[in-house]
Amino acid sequence: MTDLQRSTTELTGLSTTEAAARLAAEGPNELASARARGLPAVVWEVVREPMLLLLLAAGAINIVISARDPSHLQEAALLLGFVVIVVTITVVQERKTERALEALRDLSSPRALVIRDGERRRIAGREVVRGDLLLLAEGDRIPADAFVRDCSNLKVDESLLTGESVPVRKSAGTRTSDAPVPAAPEAPGGENSPWLFSGTLVVRGQALAEVAHVGRHTALGRIGQALQKAESRRSPLQREVDRLVRALAILGLGMAAVVVVVHGLTRGDWLEATLAGITLAMATLPEEFPVVLTVFLALGAWRISQQRVLTRRMPAVESLGAATVLCSDKTGTITQNRMVVRT
Repeated sequence: MTDLQRSTTELTGLSTTEAAARLAAEGPNELASARARGLPAVVWEVVREPMLLLLLAAGAINIVISARDPSHLQEAALLLGFVVIVVTITVVQERKTERALEALRDLSSPRALVIRDGERRRIAGREVVRGDLLLLAEGDRIPADAFVRDCSNLKVDESLLTGESVPVRKSAGTRTSDAPVPAAPEAPGGENSPWLFSGTLVVRGQALAEVAHVGRHTALGRIGQALQKAESRRSPLQREVDRLVRALAILGLGMAAVVVVVHGLTRGDWLEATLAGITLAMATLPEEFPVVLTVFLALGAWRISQQRVLTRRMPAVESLGAATVLCSDKTGTITQNRMVVRT
């Protein structure tokens, strides 16, 4: 029996009651993730696109006009049918991706070996609470930020947080049994630190560590919170479509106004002139454009999925398709989102 194994036999850890109370009070040990968008939210995001708003407006106008001229009812059904097709493709693609991502989250959730009531127990990582005693060995994914109380030849890969591929050595911290856990450093990294960080990997040795921070209070959780504050931007293609819609709307309204005025002044029937102007404005709309665009983006997402890459939002296909060079460092990340080439 090693010194580390001998020291753990005398520990009791948290009681089951205390662990349950802390779990209820502080919440599960998991990163705050945005809730999956419901069907109304997805539909609203799709239909508020300028091109689809024009199609909806055109369909509604054709329905109104069909009271005078029933032939416009078929045109209205066609326009609204295009909207339904676009919404359906987008919803199906997003739901498929969300299900795959949820399955990956379940598979990637680490399990933890803890001491509770004097016994070793293997529990789900999300059930780890502050004050738990973790038993870590080579190959374990650390489930929470923890303070090393004892260790044997411990090395940890912190590249997930620091971008450095070389494992760092850890050493046991010193404190009395009744003293609180000292404050964690602002950032991970550095040799012989007694701190372990959530999401990092034990590559060598063993350790007994006391959990100090869980969930959003960990270093990884703070990064996740910062990422959630990042604003999403419209893709170049979406911005180009917005400009196209504005140009078509201005052109259509201008031509319609001219037709209404000329027709009304020459023939005297202003109602018929208005209908003629609306018909001309509708004719300037490329009704097939939103459908074609959505279908091709969905095909791109499908082709990417054949390479085991998930596309959460279809506009990302456009950005990826325009990329010719993918830059990353030796750990597969770009820590500061800047790349410099030196010769």
